[in-house]
Amino acid sequence: MYVKELWRYPVKSMAGERVERIVVGKEGLARDRQVLVGDGRGRIVTARTHPGLLGLRGTVDAEGVVRISGHRWDSAEALELVKAAAGGDARLLAYAGAARFDVLPLLVATDGAIAHMGFDGRRLRPNLVVGGVEGLAEREWEGRPLQAGEALLLPEQLRGRCVMTTYDPDTPRQDLTVLRRIVKELGGTMGLDTSVIRGGVIRVGDAVELRG
Repeated sequence: MYVKELWRYPVKSMAGERVERIVVGKEGLARDRQVLVGDGRGRIVTARTHPGLLGLRGTVDAEGVVRISGHRWDSAEALELVKAAAGGDARLLAYAGAARFDVLPLLVATDGAIAHMGFDGRRLRPNLVVGGVEGLAEREWEGRPLQAGEALLLPEQLRGRCVMTTYDPDTPRQDLTVLRRIVKELGGTMGLDTSVIRGGVIRVGDAVELRG
């Protein structure tokens, strides 16, 4: 098996960026979900309730600054885009705590399960896509350490999927049959919530080994 894709999402609930190399620490990928969208009450806003956020893209520039659809995350232009997607009281904030993750710092997906379901794997919002996996083999990985490049990861549980899988990654179109199929065929779970045992560098093409 091998590292087929690496993804980070510099702004939570926005489209992410595909990278070729990244540093993984105990709190996940470097600069992953570094910026959050909040509302006037201080609550985190996500694409579950404001799917228009998926139409914006978070990236990290050469200086390490998070950008939203090309604009610095802390600029008036970025805030205007976010307010159009998430409401007039939306705000942007940098945040380094665990609350920026839905469950655990990483989401691991596999090409076998994605091919089995036959939809765009970006709907799952994975951090790491493992290639060379046969069918639904990922469903036997819970609790077994996974060596990926220099990092040692621990897939702890299958991820319960939500309405975000129903939105096309490139358009605002919604297809509810995607989530219905995940529920009907896979019991509502796909991909793995994963923690980091030991950090390090992961590169596309690195070997992946399941241990235990």
